Amino acid sequence: MILSRKRPLLFLAFLLALSAPCALAADAISLAVDATGTEQKLLHARMEIPVAAGPLTLYYPKWIPGEHAASGPIADVVNLHFEADGKTIPWKRDLLDVFTFHLDIPAGVNRLTASYDFIEPEGYSATDKLMVLEWNDVLFYPAGTPAEQLTYDASLRIPEGWKFGTALAVEKQSGNDITFKPVALNRLVDSPLITGQYYRDIDITPPGEPIHHELDMVADSEEALNISPENQKEMVNLVAESGKLFGTRHYRDYHFLLTLSDHVAHFGLEHHESNDSRLPERALLEPSSGFMLGGLLAHEFVHSWNGKFRRPADLATPYYEQSEETDLLWVYEGLTDYLGPMLAARSGLWTPDQYHEYLASIAAQLGPGRPGRTWRPLLDTAVAEPVLGGGGPGERGWLSERRGTDYYDEGDLVWLEVATIIHQQTNGVQSIDDFCHLFHGGPNNGPELKPYTFDDVMSALNSIAPYDWASFFHERLDSTSAEAPVGGIENGGWKVVFSSEPAKLPGRRGHQGEVYSIGLQVGDDGMVNDSIFGGPAFQAGISSGMKIVGVNDRIYTPELLADAVKDSSDSSQPIRLLVVSDGYFRTCNIDYHGGPRYAHLERVASKPDYLDDLIKPRAGAQ
Repeated sequence: MILSRKRPLLFLAFLLALSAPCALAADAISLAVDATGTEQKLLHARMEIPVAAGPLTLYYPKWIPGEHAASGPIADVVNLHFEADGKTIPWKRDLLDVFTFHLDIPAGVNRLTASYDFIEPEGYSATDKLMVLEWNDVLFYPAGTPAEQLTYDASLRIPEGWKFGTALAVEKQSGNDITFKPVALNRLVDSPLITGQYYRDIDITPPGEPIHHELDMVADSEEALNISPENQKEMVNLVAESGKLFGTRHYRDYHFLLTLSDHVAHFGLEHHESNDSRLPERALLEPSSGFMLGGLLAHEFVHSWNGKFRRPADLATPYYEQSEETDLLWVYEGLTDYLGPMLAARSGLWTPDQYHEYLASIAAQLGPGRPGRTWRPLLDTAVAEPVLGGGGPGERGWLSERRGTDYYDEGDLVWLEVATIIHQQTNGVQSIDDFCHLFHGGPNNGPELKPYTFDDVMSALNSIAPYDWASFFHERLDSTSAEAPVGGIENGGWKVVFSSEPAKLPGRRGHQGEVYSIGLQVGDDGMVNDSIFGGPAFQAGISSGMKIVGVNDRIYTPELLADAVKDSSDSSQPIRLLVVSDGYFRTCNIDYHGGPRYAHLERVASKPDYLDDLIKPRAGAQ
């Protein structure tokens, strides 16, 4: 596959869009959303669309920016009706694309009304006390015009007494009715909103920083909003360190939109002037709060520069029906996955030890014993993302054979290696920060898009440190080596080792003794998420999809399995696991006696410690 060719598809798409027939008048589209039925997981929407007589095609957003797939939730749109001048206007769904709707506008009609409901998927974005509104869920738009050329007058009604946070500019508010200033469709879709009964906003703008930064939080309880003063300072540091890393900003102001609930999906989604991030309800009250904030919010914040301002040309589509080509996700996500943890460490959200353990866990998880590495190159994990990515078949078991979204974690290791090569090739004169200044720099004109190609990335790197970067990346991207690319760790003066000492990372990611010993990745409920090919558990007959119900004649718990692995080094008996497979019980005897194995980084005294130099604060702690 040739990564360096320049594709004309984006320019062609714009030409086609501008030349396509359009029944749209020039004035704004009105969108009113009623969220007072949040408790019932139901949103009511109404649109007023300027039209002219003739055929009209309306789209429901299909390819959602940042999701890298045709994931628009069209199945959750119900009760769809169109009318004009008091008469129903029939519609037909396109035979080849369920996101596309066709109508015929009668003569004399200049305004079309659309009314419909959106069913909030259970456990996704709404609870009795809060809601996250992604505007693409509740709107349609006319075909033939790029999103940036469509203007929307949006308004929202929220439950009585609720408050909200968003990067959208507010025109006016009267009680629980909010009217926003007219905005282009691409900016509206790029500006989610959180609202809830329990809401708090905190100014996290560093001293002397001219651009306002805010942490907006909603939760299922008031107690959950009690972020510690230490975490607040670290978030201020994160903003300051981002300014040092990139040297500029490309937004008017920035909102970290944080939802704290055990009843919504937990993920992060980047936007240019905000991010939609979700964590468990009591995340801020846990000792690991800084680690969780740094792991999620720093990543999504970096995306404002890398992913929103700079974006692969084939992901910079003019509207949401055009398919995306995802082969450069190792830059979009991989570079972000490297820079986010680095900023988390520079800001103090992560300790140096946590950063070390994080890198060790990645290297171990991507290491030998994963046969997927030997047949499927890293590049393919990006190319196949729209079908095989998050939540797809590649994430549902047998992951060591399939590979998943490795362009994230392995991208982290690859870009760490890039950082160390820049340092070596320039004798310490230049750094990865200089690349970020160059590639993501320029004046702050507010949110804007500057697409790039593979050649653009190579050119920027060569401007910082002349090197055969194209060959370097082709080797990493096309490799089918069983070994993880740990060159950056080793160039930084460290190496990956295994020992019986538990990892220091919070959560189950830090308690992986059974993964690197018997070769099992098991959920708290006993479900086997992965059985490493050729490992002791695999050899005993255990595979993905089975459920462990017993450990050494006792009912399964994660702790009992961990104890069995720990005790294996002092026992000549196998570890006995009772599993359920297709409704049948089976006893599997795992012949393993090595005790738990955890991945760590260990200093190599003969090399300078450049790894820790990379995570030292640049802006100074606030």
